[in-house]
Amino acid sequence: MKMKSARVTNPQGLHARSAATIVKLATLFQSSIELKNGAKIANAKNIMALLLLEASKGTELTVCTNGKDEAQALAEMIGLIEDNFGETSALSP
Repeated sequence: MKMKSARVTNPQGLHARSAATIVKLATLFQSSIELKNGAKIANAKNIMALLLLEASKGTELTVCTNGKDEAQALAEMIGLIEDNFGETSALSP
């Protein structure tokens, strides 16, 4: 099992479109991937669970991966969070 934390910098936080992007990435991996916000834990392959994390801008999310490709899954998931979920237009002026 591997773990790493990243802060949500997207001005809209973790919303429906960004959650869908996480699910799309997570399904590419065989490993299990969980995101944690405090005591709340979500399977990264479940969009509803991700939305229930209520991760607004500034929230620190911990990504936990476990499985065959856990290192790559962790690196790419952290990269996605740090890159505003791939939403370059979401950057603040």
